[in-house]
Amino acid sequence: MASNSFSSSLSYSSSWTPKQNKLFEKALAIYDKDTPDRWQKVSRAVGGKSAEEVKRHYELLVEDLRHIESGSVPIPNYK
Repeated sequence: MASNSFSSSLSYSSSWTPKQNKLFEKALAIYDKDTPDRWQKVSRAVGGKSAEEVKRHYELLVEDLRHIESGSVPIPNYK
C-alpha cells in the first residue's frame, strides 16, 4: 500500500514545475502553521495554484516524508 500512496503523490506532484516547487518551499518557510490564511498566502507566492492545491501538495509532501522516515521507501543505492 505504501508504494501506491507514494506513486500517486509523485504523479500528483509532477504537475508542479521545478520553479513552482521552489516557490512553494520558500513560501512554507515564510508562512508557518500559525499564519492566518496560510494556504491563500502560499498560493499567491507560488502562482498558478489554488489554496486547495497548495494545501494538498503539502499534505502529500508530509505523507511522503512519513513513508521515507518509516523505512517504507527504499533508499536508492547510488554508485
